[in-house]
Amino acid sequence: MDCSQGIFRAPPAIMTDLYQLTMAQAYWKLHRADTEAVFHLFFRSAPFNGRYAIAAGLDHAIDFLRHFNFDQSDLDYLATLTGNDNNPLFHQDYLHYLSNLKFSCDLDAVPEGTVVFANEPLIRVRGPILQCQLLESMLLNLINFQTLIATKASRIAAAAAPDPVLEFGLRRAQGLDGALSASRAAYIGGCAATSNVLAGKIYDIPVKGTHAHSWIMSFDDESVAFEAYADAMPNNCVFLVDTYDTLTGVERAIDVGLRLRARGHEMVGIRLDSGDLAFLSIHARRLLDDAGFEKAAIVASNDLDEYLIRDLKQQGATIAVWGVGTKLATSHDQPALGGVYKLGALRQADGSWSPRVKLSENTVKTSIPGMLQVRRFEDTNDYVADMIFDELSGQNESRRIVDPNDPTRSKDIPANAAWHDLLVPVTRNGKFVYQNESLDVIRNRAQNELSQLHSGVRRLLNPHEYPVGLEPSLHTLRAQMIEKARQSSTKSRECEL
Repeated sequence: MDCSQGIFRAPPAIMTDLYQLTMAQAYWKLHRADTEAVFHLFFRSAPFNGRYAIAAGLDHAIDFLRHFNFDQSDLDYLATLTGNDNNPLFHQDYLHYLSNLKFSCDLDAVPEGTVVFANEPLIRVRGPILQCQLLESMLLNLINFQTLIATKASRIAAAAAPDPVLEFGLRRAQGLDGALSASRAAYIGGCAATSNVLAGKIYDIPVKGTHAHSWIMSFDDESVAFEAYADAMPNNCVFLVDTYDTLTGVERAIDVGLRLRARGHEMVGIRLDSGDLAFLSIHARRLLDDAGFEKAAIVASNDLDEYLIRDLKQQGATIAVWGVGTKLATSHDQPALGGVYKLGALRQADGSWSPRVKLSENTVKTSIPGMLQVRRFEDTNDYVADMIFDELSGQNESRRIVDPNDPTRSKDIPANAAWHDLLVPVTRNGKFVYQNESLDVIRNRAQNELSQLHSGVRRLLNPHEYPVGLEPSLHTLRAQMIEKARQSSTKSRECEL
């Protein structure tokens, strides 16, 4: 189910940064609005000091594009904005132009759930430069956050494996939209369920939950509280045992569990939400097993992330289900992916393409010119390497890649390695050609993709670098453009002196 069927309608075209609209008016005034351009959305470095990311958010981006338009209320608002001379910022004829604007770009994207790496385009937009520019802010908003959360979830799920992870982030998430997007992306990344009931309804994600400390505190006695809950919800009994004394709480849960069993129901388990989770889970497991509740699960929460889960497992914790909230839904240790959207090429008046490059004092921020595609090579079991190449250069048969940040490093790809290109058509001339996928299909893709990555690339600390490089002719083009731009800049400074 797409986001238009949920609580929110698709974001309007006016959901953008002001400078996109001012640039668009400038293109329009200069009669350059229909100049054909190519833009790429990508990130420069993988999040969480890792080496990979899980692409997510495309479904919401598609929904945004399906509903892309400026309605009369948007135009009326824009007409009220003024420049520094207190005159209208936007010309009435430009606003009329926007009122009739229809999305007509070609968009290619990496399917959600695909493992992606730094510098690889997740989305490529080709079309009138004015439209390409107006799409930037919202595409980044939709892709950046969900890709970040899906990646975080994949790391947490890997640390917990084979145990399931439940996403509990609603109450700490960044607003309603952040909570829904986080639940969706966390499921893509590997979480088994969510506590967010609306996300369950909209996206068909399994929902899980039981009771809070307030339930226990609303009674004068913990045992009475457990018994009352068992009477009210006999088929959903995971008792939260740490309101007062944890191990005493476990013993009281066992007593109620025995009475529940006598009535034909089974206690699902207990939840630990504080204290030394390794120590408490080990002792709780013994108590449960000795009482005949070998199948009762121990669920743990309390500010968990991939590192704490890994450490608890190393300490012998007997936790079977992991509830992760704040540090997943808010991506606590890295709040933004840092994806960018850069111009790659412009169509000239004679029909030829002119590649464009952005320079930077920081090498990693120098962009890659052209109309880019990513080719993934694989052997029978694993991914081997990714090649970024320029579709404008014609048929690509190369099997060599050059590191985009260090031209002294290159790699030859085996001649027998199979390959497929990652970017697939989503729209052509504004018409949608992409078949939307269910969340389970996307989630399964993510698990498949991760299984084909070398374990060293997936490890939490000091991960191995997956080979991603430029096709040699693209590397040469980029180097020549950088040199030419630097020479031009040097001459300009000399003239100024």
